[in-house]
Amino acid sequence: MGKAKNLRSRLSSYFRDFAGLHPRTQQMVSTAADVDWTIVGTEVEALQLEYSWIKQYNPRFNVKYRDDKSYPYLAVTLNEEFPRVQVMRGAKRKGVRYFGPYSHAWAIRETVDLMLRVFPVRTCSAGVFRGARNSGRPCLLGYIGKCVAPCVGKATPEEHRELAEDFCSFMAGDTGRFIRGLEGRMRDEAKEQEYERAARIRDDIEALRAALEKQAVVLPDSTDCDVISMAEDPLEAAVQIFHVRGGRIRGRRGYVVDRVTDADPGELMRTFLRQIYGALGGEEEVEGTGTSVPREVLVSHEPTDREAVARWLSEHRGSTVDLRVPQRGDKKSLMETVDKNAREALARHKTHRAGDLSTRSRALNEIQEALDLPEAPLRIECFDISNLQGEHVVASMVVFEDGLARKSEYRRFSIRGSGEGGSELHDVAAMYEVVRRRFRRYLEESSKAGELARMGETGDHGAQQEATEGEPTPGKFAYPPNLVVVDGARPQAEAARRALDELGIEDVAVCGLAKRLEEVWLPDDEDPVILPRNGEGLYLLQRVRDEAHRFAIRYHRQKRAKALTGSSLDELPGLGPSRRSALIKEFGSVKRLAEAGVEDIAAVPGIGAKLAEAVHAHLSGGATAEQSTDGGGDK
Repeated sequence: MGKAKNLRSRLSSYFRDFAGLHPRTQQMVSTAADVDWTIVGTEVEALQLEYSWIKQYNPRFNVKYRDDKSYPYLAVTLNEEFPRVQVMRGAKRKGVRYFGPYSHAWAIRETVDLMLRVFPVRTCSAGVFRGARNSGRPCLLGYIGKCVAPCVGKATPEEHRELAEDFCSFMAGDTGRFIRGLEGRMRDEAKEQEYERAARIRDDIEALRAALEKQAVVLPDSTDCDVISMAEDPLEAAVQIFHVRGGRIRGRRGYVVDRVTDADPGELMRTFLRQIYGALGGEEEVEGTGTSVPREVLVSHEPTDREAVARWLSEHRGSTVDLRVPQRGDKKSLMETVDKNAREALARHKTHRAGDLSTRSRALNEIQEALDLPEAPLRIECFDISNLQGEHVVASMVVFEDGLARKSEYRRFSIRGSGEGGSELHDVAAMYEVVRRRFRRYLEESSKAGELARMGETGDHGAQQEATEGEPTPGKFAYPPNLVVVDGARPQAEAARRALDELGIEDVAVCGLAKRLEEVWLPDDEDPVILPRNGEGLYLLQRVRDEAHRFAIRYHRQKRAKALTGSSLDELPGLGPSRRSALIKEFGSVKRLAEAGVEDIAAVPGIGAKLAEAVHAHLSGGATAEQSTDGGGDK
């Protein structure tokens, strides 16, 4: 068990020359069966969580304290007449308030030293306290203002106890009340022109903020909750649960499930809660947590029928359970940490699933059988169209070979979004155009390759060299796919098939994948092909489609940004970048903006009537509206 900024670098240190490793490390590497990790926000959080879990699980290969000491705590002895703040180890004592554990005793002492500026509580030992009381002189901390010196009567037992309780409240998380109070005092002193006192209070505030190391993995000691976050895609969902007991994360569990229905996130969360807590039984405990259902269940998505689920959990626990989505504070921060782990778990699962050779082979065989192909589609190309109201129309082509992305083969296309009459291309027409252009290039390159081969056979090497000069070999579109997947339903699939038929290409299969229900459409069939939702074939088609969508969106955003940068609106005084972006977002292009009326322009948030008139006059007074200058050539 350990922490690392760079997990890849940390793990690689264990898999270098085996003979050069420490014997304990050799034994660890040879006996390890799996690697798992948890993501947190800062190094401090990682260190805190590492030490908490080392103490809880006592891992075999972790370094232990040589003197067999336990982990240090910050303790406040509220069971004494004059409570003392100190570092404590060992078994907990009754009447003592504990904070921690911490990684090092010196870290506790540094924190206490900062906080004594605001909470000057007693920190001296019993012997020093008795000596100061007998002599009538306080210790050094009493002279420099870091102790109220109750030993010599400068503070009554009640006053000193109240100060100690405020110290405990601050350490337990009630920080805002004290900082706001100090800020108010600082402002009052500044108004009275007591600048030295105001500066002193300012330094106290900074000391408190320095001592307040915000840790999302540590909550107030009274906190008992389960924090549940879910990350999903159309086919799978990953759920992570952090079990928090006594303000500390006592355990973590993760699940990945196939989405066999089209349930929304609320329904998925409801089903999961009933499954995970119902499976525990009334008395069975979550390992290391002390109870099956905690007082609070914090979720990332509000479950369907939340009140009914909360009543069921309360009956299961035997007392009221608070089921909610955290909105602010430390619990919201911890939810963000759990959410990161859920997304990471889903990405890890998808990567593992995509990287397994037998899984990829099964996926290709399922696609072959479902689409009735003569052989498994070892090369799949997927096309997607991206546009904004017909402007900046682009397309992407991604390639998967043997179930893996081949990014060097990705291509992107620019498509004319408006013609002479201003008519816009529909997605279906755009799909037809891009598929036709891709395979027309394939035929041209194939014809050229055949001609070069014939020249080589006839011995005309001079002509062959002249023909290939300056040309890449092979061409960018030289390899045909076994299967073309288009993002869309039957109309898009028919458009792609029509483009291939017009070019005389008959040995390339075509299908469309619709997003809403993940249905696979064939050009000649009126009904879709339904692949099993938990099957590897549909999973591979979804990954191919999503990658094409990502690549198209990326290119579309680049074109939009370029168009905005070169817009004729740049020349208009008083129209800054945010207002230009608002106008383009509302109308889609400068051309549409030029066709709009003054009232329509003024209706855009941030654009007043006067500025709207200036924009309209600027674009209609001899200025030429922007049109796409992309030629439609392949990129």
